[in-house]
Amino acid sequence: MPGRTTQVEVIVFKIVNDKILFLLLKRNEQKGGFWQPITGGVHDGESLADAVKRELLEETGIRDYIRIYDNIHYFEFDTEKYGTLKEYVFGVRVADNIDAKLSPEHTEMKWCPLDKALDLLKYDSNKTGFKKLFDLLSA
Repeated sequence: MPGRTTQVEVIVFKIVNDKILFLLLKRNEQKGGFWQPITGGVHDGESLADAVKRELLEETGIRDYIRIYDNIHYFEFDTEKYGTLKEYVFGVRVADNIDAKLSPEHTEMKWCPLDKALDLLKYDSNKTGFKKLFDLLSA
């Protein structure tokens, strides 16, 4: 998608027995082979909220959610392919009985507590988003 400048990061979580569990997805080897939350570009004319819902469905098959949390975190980073990208971080709470379906983009998934998620995540910007969402949910 040439000219892309904006993307969303969607941190999916559920609360099971009063514990927050975050969904992590492992990208396939062709896409780096690392653990991350849902991420994806915002299409021309698409709102951030609509991009969150579309990426949630495309990457996990999840249609139903309890709540979307916005304004969790924002950062920019440089890429060779697109130049500088702006990334808006959202949290999405799903019911405790919901599970995800892997897309072809990913090879594994895990629901895990914050400490395990932070150990698995590759990028500090992702870790910051997870910490900020956890702090918001724990307040």
